[in-house]
Amino acid sequence: MTEQTSGKDTPFRHADSDRDTARQVPDTPQTRSPAYRLAFADEDFLLRRELRSVRLQLELMKFDLLMNEAGIDSTIVLFGGARIKRPEEAHSSKTPALAEMSRFYDEARVFARAMTEKSLEKGGREFVIATGGGPGVMEAGNRGAADAGGRSIGLNIVLPHEQAPNEFVTPDLAFNFHYFAIRKMHFLMRARAVCAFPGGFGTMDELFETLTLVQTGRMKQVPILLFGREFWEKIVNWEALAEAGTISPADLDLFRYVESADEACKIIEDWEPKGARDSIPDR
Repeated sequence: MTEQTSGKDTPFRHADSDRDTARQVPDTPQTRSPAYRLAFADEDFLLRRELRSVRLQLELMKFDLLMNEAGIDSTIVLFGGARIKRPEEAHSSKTPALAEMSRFYDEARVFARAMTEKSLEKGGREFVIATGGGPGVMEAGNRGAADAGGRSIGLNIVLPHEQAPNEFVTPDLAFNFHYFAIRKMHFLMRARAVCAFPGGFGTMDELFETLTLVQTGRMKQVPILLFGREFWEKIVNWEALAEAGTISPADLDLFRYVESADEACKIIEDWEPKGARDSIPDR
């Protein structure tokens, strides 16, 4: 978005006009100097360590503006493993356990399609599917939204080995991040529900970040749905945390187990809005 397309005109010359003019100046030792570049059009300057706070702000602001312009009022967030394959490719999984988890690909796809259909019934601004934009469960979520003819969001992040957005992300909603922290904020800023499918470190990180924000009252309570009780109870001994006193027994009510898309959809549909906690139980 430029000053000319922001919808607000000013009596001053537009920044994009000066940027274009500056590219056409005579080639001299002075104009070739980095010092002569316009600050806002100078990538080397913007990448300086001292500009980190500006880059953080830009990354927060850019995608917030684009979401607003796209009319995204609320999202349904899907977390889950990138290594979970499509069922027809399950035979190539690295472990038998991963091959078995391919059923969650289909469940995520069915769930995303159902939620997108409900979203489209209300104009497509609410309950828009948002994923990390990658393969596995993320792809399934974006694919389900595409099956329904709706939009979906992909919040990618630059990784050393990575990864283009999966082919089912809506192109205008395919975002790319440098800062994990800002990406996490965008996952949750519009979230009306958070669904965690089996996954690895990234999924655990995102889930526990969400639980911490809700537990401490930093975020309104939303449905937090864990697909696959068997997986989650094997991976995390929630009751042991409560018994040890490191969390409250009441914290175990912050999430629900689900096994199917239908079950998850019903919980979201029946959810009564709740505010943020005003205290932390047992503290």
